[in-house]
Amino acid sequence: MKEEGIGNLNESSLHKALKEYYAPGYKVEQAVNGFVVDLKKDNKIIEIQTGNFSSLRKKLKSLLPEYKIHLVYPIPKEKRLIRLDLNGQILSKRLSPKKGCFDDIFSELVYITDYLLHPNLSIEILLTKEEEIRVEDGLGSRRRKGVSIKDHHLLEILARCYLKNATDYLSFLPTNLEETFTNKELAKCGLYSLNKARKITYTLKKAGLITVKKKVGSQYYYQNISGEETKSEIS
Repeated sequence: MKEEGIGNLNESSLHKALKEYYAPGYKVEQAVNGFVVDLKKDNKIIEIQTGNFSSLRKKLKSLLPEYKIHLVYPIPKEKRLIRLDLNGQILSKRLSPKKGCFDDIFSELVYITDYLLHPNLSIEILLTKEEEIRVEDGLGSRRRKGVSIKDHHLLEILARCYLKNATDYLSFLPTNLEETFTNKELAKCGLYSLNKARKITYTLKKAGLITVKKKVGSQYYYQNISGEETKSEIS
């Protein structure tokens, strides 16, 4: 099988910094079953994922039966946007209005629902302070008016959250939620957007933690079927 990816090819500064942070005691950039993993020690693997989780499906399917995989995913709680010209001169600095939070992970978990409760998988979400380097090269998206994103720099790890078992995932259901609930009720009680509430229920349902209790018109009513209690805050 062809090895997928060369670890340091097009590697962002953010990915490199996190890899170095977790590296002590591990071997870096190891080939395992035709895949290149970030860090490996015996049967333990640490994967730093700064992109879309859909690319992880094949790797998880192949490696989880034999290896314990710890997946690390950074979410910028605070991001400083630095815009450069083609000569590297700073044109502007500003803080992004977007503030990431732990529940943003559900935008990615929807891609790997089959593996969330696998006994060999654990996920660590990092809330970070980052710099995003942008260059006015005319090659970026229309939304950014041709400005390209060139790199991300890690400034600080602010907080972390671990996902391993049913209780961890169900902790995103607020305790003031009724026994059966709709996406709208989840959004209201959890202070989530409706879109995020839908991703949460989709993920939990596919993972076998909640089920559709009933449907009234176009509204689905969900219920926790795992037997696990929920908690209202993530530490």
